[in-house]
Amino acid sequence: MKQEMKQEMEQEMEQSSRRIRAVPRLRSGRSDETEKRNHDKRWRRQAGLSPVGSGFEKQRSYANPRKRALIWGSLALGWIVIVWLAGFVLPAESTLTSLKDRNLAPLWAHPFGTDWLGRDMFMRTLKGLTTSIQVGLLAACGGGIVALVLGLIAASGKLADRVVSWLIDLFLSVPHLVSLVMLAFVFGGGLPGVAAAIALTHWPNLARIVRAEMIQLKSADYIHISRRLGQSRFGIAVQHMLPHLVPQLFVGTLLIFPHAILHEAAITFLGLGLSPQQPAIGIILSESMRYLSAGMWWLAFFPGLALLLVVRAFDVLGNSLKVLTGTGSSREGG
Repeated sequence: MKQEMKQEMEQEMEQSSRRIRAVPRLRSGRSDETEKRNHDKRWRRQAGLSPVGSGFEKQRSYANPRKRALIWGSLALGWIVIVWLAGFVLPAESTLTSLKDRNLAPLWAHPFGTDWLGRDMFMRTLKGLTTSIQVGLLAACGGGIVALVLGLIAASGKLADRVVSWLIDLFLSVPHLVSLVMLAFVFGGGLPGVAAAIALTHWPNLARIVRAEMIQLKSADYIHISRRLGQSRFGIAVQHMLPHLVPQLFVGTLLIFPHAILHEAAITFLGLGLSPQQPAIGIILSESMRYLSAGMWWLAFFPGLALLLVVRAFDVLGNSLKVLTGTGSSREGG
């Protein structure tokens, strides 16, 4: 009997000790499981995923800024290419006069209506937008080249930096429209003259950004090592600094486009840019002002809206590339 009682007592003690040992394991297991669940929630939140059981495993694609920038940038680029190709492919006969179709309101055959000479406003608008894009391309590339050259010169020494800074402040102190009119008059007008005038007035902001990037890169270790090895300052700027400026320069040049297009329309509207025979949005808007009081609203509404959409497309494309490339350049122009 005593042995049986001892055995029972020993069994009870073993069972109680097992229970005592099992309690911390259960608690640690629960804490591990809770910690794992919390870690999974944090990971899903950082990855852009919604919690399990909510019905949506992934958020919408446009919640990601890079995906949203890629989508809007692609749409803007597609719109710009379509407008440019449509105006480039159209024959010159599409803008000829047709006196029997004068002053027609927007119809299916003439979506933008016709003017006082029977010319189709849809065809003229496409031709004018193509001209504006060409001027913007020449002006933006020219302004980007000027900004790059002056930025590289500013990095070559203190004296050159002072001269470039003085030039930037000088051009920024003069209003754009005044300098545009003066330079367009000096260059003789026409498409090359307008493009050159816009290019020579839209480089200061981009040059200031390039100069700031060059000053920041001059403090890098590999730049100091290159100087100790005997490399010239201009060679360092071209070989070691220029590759870092390519994304910034590309985005900044693209952001000059909308300002260049608007300023081209402004000076042609004033009659100081392209000749009246050339299809340009500024000329179309300037000629339509005489007929608005007669109720021909479509002569200015549709060309102005098309110009606004093209300018906005360039702006969206530049900002989308700024997000995709990770550059922090500000808007160009003024």
